[in-house]
Parts: sequence; C-alpha cells; structure tokens
Amino acid sequence: MSEQAFDRLAPFIQEYIYNHQWTELHAIQVEACRVVFETDAHLLLATGTASGKTEAAFLPVLTLLQENPANTIGVLYIGPLKALINDQFLRLNDLLKEANIPVWAWHGDVSPSQKHKLLKQPMGVLQITPESLESLLINRAVDLVRMFGDLRFVIIDEVHALMSSDRGRQVLCQLLRLSKFIREQPRRIGLSATLGDYGLAEHWLGSGTSRAVLTPKIDGVERKIRLTLEHFYLPPEDSPQRGHYIDSPNTQGGNPEVRDGDLSETDPYHGYIFEHSKGRKCLIFANSRGETESIIGNLRRLADVNGLPDIYFVHHGSISAPLREAAELAMREPDRPTVTAATVTLELGIDVGQLDRIIQLNAPHSVSSFVQRLGRSGRRGNPSEMWFVCSKEEPSGKQLLPAQLPWQLLQCIATIELYLTERWIEPIPGVQLPFSLLYHQTMSILASAGELSPLSLEERVLSLSPFDQITRGDFKELLLHLIGMDHIQRTDEGGLIIGLSGERIVRNFHFYAVFPDNEEFTVREESSEIGSIISPPPPGERFGLAGRTWEVVEIDLRRKTVFAKQVKGKVTTYWSGGGIGNIHSKILKKMRQILFDDNDYSYLQKGAKKRLSEARHLARNLDLDSKNMLPLGGDTYCIFPWMGTIGYRTLERFLKVHCKESLGISSISGQSPYFMTFELRKERVTDLYKNILLLAQRGIDPESLVSAEEAPQLQKYDEFVPASLLRKAFVTDYLNVKELVEELQEWHWGDSGEGCFGSHI
Repeated sequence: MSEQAFDRLAPFIQEYIYNHQWTELHAIQVEACRVVFETDAHLLLATGTASGKTEAAFLPVLTLLQENPANTIGVLYIGPLKALINDQFLRLNDLLKEANIPVWAWHGDVSPSQKHKLLKQPMGVLQITPESLESLLINRAVDLVRMFGDLRFVIIDEVHALMSSDRGRQVLCQLLRLSKFIREQPRRIGLSATLGDYGLAEHWLGSGTSRAVLTPKIDGVERKIRLTLEHFYLPPEDSPQRGHYIDSPNTQGGNPEVRDGDLSETDPYHGYIFEHSKGRKCLIFANSRGETESIIGNLRRLADVNGLPDIYFVHHGSISAPLREAAELAMREPDRPTVTAATVTLELGIDVGQLDRIIQLNAPHSVSSFVQRLGRSGRRGNPSEMWFVCSKEEPSGKQLLPAQLPWQLLQCIATIELYLTERWIEPIPGVQLPFSLLYHQTMSILASAGELSPLSLEERVLSLSPFDQITRGDFKELLLHLIGMDHIQRTDEGGLIIGLSGERIVRNFHFYAVFPDNEEFTVREESSEIGSIISPPPPGERFGLAGRTWEVVEIDLRRKTVFAKQVKGKVTTYWSGGGIGNIHSKILKKMRQILFDDNDYSYLQKGAKKRLSEARHLARNLDLDSKNMLPLGGDTYCIFPWMGTIGYRTLERFLKVHCKESLGISSISGQSPYFMTFELRKERVTDLYKNILLLAQRGIDPESLVSAEEAPQLQKYDEFVPASLLRKAFVTDYLNVKELVEELQEWHWGDSGEGCFGSHI
C-alpha cells in the first residue's frame, strides 16, 4: 500500500523523499493519499504529534495541484499562529523548490512587498492566519475572485485549538463567505493531534458544506512515555525567601560564592528544575506569561551563580518576533543545550527539534493540552518525557482548610490517569449563541459590501453555520441596537452602511481578531524591541520581560512605548492574569477518586508521595468522602462541588440568587472549581439544605439565575450587544442547570442531610 501511494505522488515529491532518505511513508500518509486521490470527501487527520500529518495533507494535494495547476491560489492553509506558519513556510519551500508551485505567507510580520507580489500574480499555496484572512475579506473584496476563484483545497491546522473558540467559528464564517467567490467548493483537510471526539470534529470541519468527512483510523505503534511528578512547598508570598530574581542577585556584577548543595537547600523548587534541565534541550511549559518570565529569570540566576552559560529563553505572545525566532532557532540547533519557557505558543506544531525533556509547571489546563505538550518530546523513536513540577504556598494559620489541599497535585494526577488509563480527552463544547461573533461578522460583511439592504444583510449573516441557533428576532434586535449606537446607519434609500462610530471600530487593525486583545506598551532598549507589557510601572520601577530585569527609563504615552534599560536584581513587577479556561467535570471527579483511593502512582516522587498521603489523611479525617459541605468554624462553611467550571459557576449563581437574601448567605468566594466558601448563621444551615434538596428534586429555571439588570460581558465585542441578548447567551452557553441538578441528586443526603452536610444539621 505504501508503494502504491508513493508511485502516485508527483516526481518532485518522490525525489524529495529519496533525498531525505525516508524508508517508507507513514500509515497516516498512505491513508491521506487514498482519501485525496480516490474520493471527493473532506479529510480529518487526527493522529499524534510527529506522525507526519502535515506531509500527509500536502503530498497528495500538491501532486494534484502540479498535475492540474490552478489559475488562482490553489491551496489555502490556515494556521492559528504566525510562528507555525513561518515554520511550515520553510518546510514547504524546501519541498517545492523543484516544482513550479510558489508558497506565500500572509500575516502581520510579512512585508508589504511580499504581499504585493502575491496580489500581482496569485497562485500556488497561501498560508494565512484567521485575522489576515478577515482583513482580505474586508479590504480586498474586489480581488477575491481573482485570488481564490480556482481554489481546490483548504487545510486547517491545529483544529482542536480552533474548534472550541470564537476564532474557530470565525474561520467557518470566513470559508463560507469565501465560497461565494470560488468556482467549485474546495475540499477541506483538518489536522489535529488531540481530539477526544472525532464526530464533533468531523461535524465542525464539514460545517456548511454537503461533502462527507472521512477520518482514517490508524493503528499506530504505542509510544513509550516517561513521567515524573514532584511537589514543592513555596515560602509565603510576602516572605523574603520568595524573592524573584532576573540575572545575578549581586548588583555589582560579581558572583556570590555558592557551595555544592546550597541550591536545593535555599531554593529547592527552582533548584530542582535547574538541576533537571541544565545541559539539556528542554522545554518548560507554564500556564501564564508571568510564570514563564519568573522561571527563566530564576534559572538564569542559578546558572550565573554556578558559572554556567546562559542557555535560557522565553517564548510567549508578548515577546518581540526576533527574540521568539532566536528561541526557536536555538531549540532546533542539534547538540546545543537550550532551555525555553513557553505558554501555548510552543504547544502547537512548530518544529522545535529533538527535545530531551518537557517540564510542566503545575497542572495543564486540560487533558488535551497535556497530550499536546507531551508530544513535543519523544520524536524520532525516543520516549516522550514529561516532568511535572507542582508548587503550593506552605500552609499557614492564615489559610482556610480547603486551600490547604494540593489541588494542582490532584489535578496533575487526574490528568495523567484519565489519558493513560482511559485515553480520554475533553470533548469540544458547543456554543449556541455566539453574539460577539455575530456582531463581528455583521460589521465585517457590511464593511466588505459597502451597502446592503436589511434583508440581504440578514441572509448573508444568518446563513453562516455558527449562527444556526440565532433567530431572526435576535438579529433584528442586534441591528436596531447597532443603528441606535451609530455603528450602522440607514441610507435615504433604506440600505445599511457602517456608521461613524462603527468606522472607528472596523477600520482599526485590532478588529480583525475576535479574541480579546489588550492595549499593550512596546518595550524598547534604545533601538531594539524587546516585547510588550500591558501596564508599565512608573519610571525607576523594575519589571520582568524576556527572562530579564528591566528598569523603566521613560514612558511615551502617545506612542505607547516604554524605554527601559537592563539591570540586575529583584523584579518588582510581573505579568498578571493567565486564566486557565474551563476545567471539565470529569477531571474533578477523578481528583476526588484519587483523594480517597489507596493507589500508589509509580511516577510520583518523594515530595509528591508525601503530599498526597497528607492530603488523603486530612480528607478522611474530615469525612470529605461522605459529605460535600464542611463547617470551617464560626459562621463559615465550605462546599466541595466536585464539578467542573460551568457546574461550579451554576451552583455559585444559585446560592447568590436564591439563597443570599432569603437565608442571609454572605461573603461567597472560593477557588473555582475546587471549593466554595460562604458565611451563614448556624441555625439557617438546615434551610440551605432544604433549598438545595428542592433544587435537586424539582429543578430550577435557568433564566432565574441571571437578574434583569445584568449583562455579562465575556467576549471581545459583547459591549456592543444588547443586554437582553447577553443574558440569553449566558444562560444558554455559560450555565448548566441540568448538570447541577444531576450532580446534586448524586450527593449522599441521609434523612436529615447528614451525609452531605455533616452531623451538625
């Protein structure tokens, strides 16, 4: 079968395979050739990282393109990251240098001259981000037929990263809008390494088309995996031992004397990571930009005091392109030790060479993310290797009891076990009412067309598949609201055009993106750009960026530029934020199971074993396996919902809306989705139990959980959406009363609620 597929490929591709000494085609490449050559279906390629998916998509597609050249751009590749496009651009150029098929990249870092060359003679392969494609649809409407009229294939990379977001729904809208300019509908090919439900992905990939979607099932060789998990206590945040340093702590430039063993004694957390990454090709994943800056700053400090070379890099979206590219180049260089800390920017399919080890700081936000990150190592037949390193502030008398449980440790174990024992990955959640995207696409379509009648605008917008559940009444309400805001104007002839207020939104380059973007300040050291930060500290203060310490020299508010100089010493300002997204309920249930079983997980190291044992002892002493509510002393109580983020949010809403005033509940807070605390007089606890029991038995109207005065703004353009529609979307897509009721029915109630709330009721 491999020989048949090889024989069918274009001669220049066969030559490429010979020159690169491939012994055979991978199974996924053979199957992709079969589907592309023998059917007219869409194709979903869902296999592990480094399985040859990219080549599987391009080899047969480029063969067909050479045999029957397109008169316009023949292949459109949509990638979620500029760095991923740059990486694929180099690989495709190498493949196509002997063929008469040009490859073009189009995103914010590509020069205008290169874009002009493509516009002058559009043909070959175009690699583009969703944001740049949106810009083309708005600003190059008159060129779209000339550019895409003979488009044959659309390749969408990292499907799993797009499906669950407005950005992925934006891509579907773009493809359907683009289809009006194309002679025959192009076939779609989706690429992904981490999909939990192929059916959902197939539905997404084929959305708005009539073609079938085929997903080849490959029985691959099971990859070997090496995992370790360690846990450390950190000093309290306000402790002198909790200092974060960039470069040497000695401001005079000399290295303090450090004896062997001092590192692990004075800073065991960073010392552990330092010892297990030094001299290696290592990628450290953190869940926020601040964590990447902090860890690299501290590792660089330890290397400095030990007289070791600086092999450290930071890679995230606010690092300047040259510095990100320097990190990528260093990672790819063979036999060069390099340690890079990154966020999701290196989670996707960028080629980072042969890695020795992945280090994950605390729990990844999902099983899908764990699998994707794990796949960054273990290429070319070597085992995939990931070292989890959890940290938690050392317990003190100030911490409430539930905060003393090692939630990140439990989540790491749950994430590992769900994948290793069940091969489970989160299903992609569906969104029924994406009103922020509805605003965006309404304005984009109108800006592209210039003027449309209300009926024509409605037909163009509501025909897009992401808006299947949005009614004509909803759309009319949005239009009237936008006309009232002067985002849209009526002409004397009854048509609709972009209004003056709308022009200021649409004509800003930030409009092309549907994900929130903060106004950031560019950081410069003289003529060199370092990156950007959101809220610069005042002159004289220090901040961390690119793993180094910078002192603010001057701030140009008009140009949004911070001029800084590099210094040594302690950092006083780090990145903030870095949300983890929604955690699935199955992860929380697994965490609960781990807390109360007796399993000894082989990958746990000494500190993690000890911490898990302590947590189990504490949980059993408190009978947390038989009750979901715990008194914390006085009028303070804690609920352990063991539900995911959406279920937690729904329970929190129920307590605030239906119990706060009637029962006198106050100070509702907690750590989502792990535990929730509140204050309630002891004599009202039985009433709370009855209210929750009534909810479990009878259910509740979801709309009652959102007050008439609320307008939850959670997406980028929600500020331009009527409040009534925002409330409707919040109830539909951000709450789950059904899950909450089903979960409450599983709680162990007892005759008087003892099983759930304890013997004090």
